Amino acid sequence: MNKRKLPPVAEDWGAGNFDDYNIIEIVGEGTYGQVYKAKCKKTNVLVALKRVRLENERDGFPITAIREIKILRQLDHKNVVKLINIVTDKRKATNYKKDPGAFYLVFEYVDHDLNGLLESGWVNFSEQQIASLFKQLLLGLEHCHSLNFLHRDIKCSNILVNNKGQIKLADFGLARLYHRDYDRLYTNRVITLWYRPPELLLGEEKYGTAVDIWSVGCILGELFAKKPIFNGRDEMEQIMAIYKCCGTPNKDNWQDAETLPLSENFKCKTNYPRVLKNKFSFIPPQPLDLLDRLLQLDPTRRPSAAIALEHSWIVNIDTDKIPPPTLPTHQDCHEMWSKKQRQARNQVVNNSNNSVNNPVPSASTSASSQQLYRR
Repeated sequence: MNKRKLPPVAEDWGAGNFDDYNIIEIVGEGTYGQVYKAKCKKTNVLVALKRVRLENERDGFPITAIREIKILRQLDHKNVVKLINIVTDKRKATNYKKDPGAFYLVFEYVDHDLNGLLESGWVNFSEQQIASLFKQLLLGLEHCHSLNFLHRDIKCSNILVNNKGQIKLADFGLARLYHRDYDRLYTNRVITLWYRPPELLLGEEKYGTAVDIWSVGCILGELFAKKPIFNGRDEMEQIMAIYKCCGTPNKDNWQDAETLPLSENFKCKTNYPRVLKNKFSFIPPQPLDLLDRLLQLDPTRRPSAAIALEHSWIVNIDTDKIPPPTLPTHQDCHEMWSKKQRQARNQVVNNSNNSVNNPVPSASTSASSQQLYRR
């Protein structure tokens, strides 16, 4: 078996330091740590620094980060975010056990993510622009699948968009190598709930690229609906939302569903018909047909990324020639920013409701009443 050739990297790759960058702001935060927007002091190029937590690691560098780095080192595609370098905030290796410091993955900086853009309300995508964005997403995913990598966390916040309208598939923290011909079991506790396919919800542990295809189908629907199309609060709500749209599993639409480990836990008493095309009738016919194919309950009936790219809606789309959407240049729209905006709006609503329920006393209010208000 030929060893896979890695994309070339700079000679000083892995030898940099955190102090080589000026931090501008935090643009992301999660269990992995923070993501910073920063500028390289030497080149003045914007980058994203993703912090790798080490303080809770007993065995040194976390295996999930090692896996992500190994995968990103093998991916080389214009629609997959580029890992530029790995740097540390320690200048010397002395006393590493006492203070391991932190490592940072250095990525190309991308202005927005789909989550931030959709929630901002500032962007209106035409059908042609959606076709271009979606084709780019499929091209990036097809590259991953062609190298036998599953992404396992495709969602709007992990799909980056620059101001030129170019898509970059990002966040490979849950990605892994898979084997098409091996009976290898993988965890089903992956993929953010709203984008998780029904087979994983039913406990499937032997799966392949079809899990990512379901997620991109959810993205396609969201690009037109401008909101998540299946948004359950827990696994039960999620699977019911899927059944009410895509139909209850039966021998005709998904013969193997009843053999999955959790099928009895999520037994549906109502026999829902498939109403996907009626529910999303506001989507034009061609993208609606592709959506219908991507969101098949039976994973074996979903097209591969390569086959989806041959669909009549996008096969002739030249992504380099489609005029990009008008994106905000005054504000980088990422998930963390949109979350803060949402919290601020909710606070305004709560304050307004409190004002209605607890009105400020007027000048004519008696002294005793004013005293009660002050309490």
